[in-house]
Amino acid sequence: MADSPWERVVGTEDCACADGSEYVYWVRQGDPSKLVFYLEGGGACFSDGTCSFSTGNYDPTADDSDPYDNPYYWPGIFDFDNPLNPLRHHSFVVALYCTGDIHIGNNTHDYGRGVVVRHNGFVNANTALDTAVERFGGATEVVVAGTSAGSAAAPLYGGLAADRFPQADIAVMADSSGAYPSVPAVNAGIGELWGTFSAVPDWPVNQDVTPEQWGLPELFIQAGRHAPRIRFGRFDNAFDRTQEFFARLAGFDASRLDELMLLNESRIEEAGVSQASFTAPGRDHGILPRDSFYDLEVEGISFLDWFTRFLQGDDVADLTCTDCA
Repeated sequence: MADSPWERVVGTEDCACADGSEYVYWVRQGDPSKLVFYLEGGGACFSDGTCSFSTGNYDPTADDSDPYDNPYYWPGIFDFDNPLNPLRHHSFVVALYCTGDIHIGNNTHDYGRGVVVRHNGFVNANTALDTAVERFGGATEVVVAGTSAGSAAAPLYGGLAADRFPQADIAVMADSSGAYPSVPAVNAGIGELWGTFSAVPDWPVNQDVTPEQWGLPELFIQAGRHAPRIRFGRFDNAFDRTQEFFARLAGFDASRLDELMLLNESRIEEAGVSQASFTAPGRDHGILPRDSFYDLEVEGISFLDWFTRFLQGDDVADLTCTDCA
């Protein structure tokens, strides 16, 4: 927490949460030349059972009375009183998440049994990004980060930020989504429910992309091809229990998440896009909005030091746990 006030901003009339309720996001004024655009996490859904507003698979509202939806209460990179926080002087815009579509949906879908979901994540997060440009358009350092569902979308918004901040250094940190593979049938099937393909940016590199090719590794690949100046990083726990749950829910083989992470990273880098990675042992989920941001070490290397060097533009080495169990 910190004493500096967060400003609650109500989304435009085009914004909405999954249940049709009001969408809000948060802004914190810091150094206007340094900006963090952060995408909140919180599950996903793609059926009448998973998308019910009461299942707990995702948060269908942006309720700022709930500490989970108010960054004032979040630790990790949101602890602006901690002198070790490399982002403590940055301005922040936080796009809350309440649409079950990893911030990339653009569709209202009727799943039956009375479950009608506004997959409005793309409009909501872009509204927050518009405010980031309006308030901090002169920023020369822009960090696009997200945890969990926000992590999955972070590379896409890194590419969008590169368009909106053409003179800025852009760094993307994807926190805890590295195991989700690109499976054509799943990409197209879930993408149709969420309406993701109607929101694909009109970048030249996307000209021939099909719904089957619009998977999560491709968000890194296409954003990196579109804006080669972006620096990409990721953090994962090798056997992340939350990623395992949602991978199985979506129909992926989640028996070896650590191998999926390495395969995804190889696919991204074989496409010519560099991705710095830090893989920790165990089954935890997330690092950026956690107290462990300050004390996690793997193979004697502090994540805080690794992340700080990544932000500074250093060529950090990939780090993977030896005993990942």
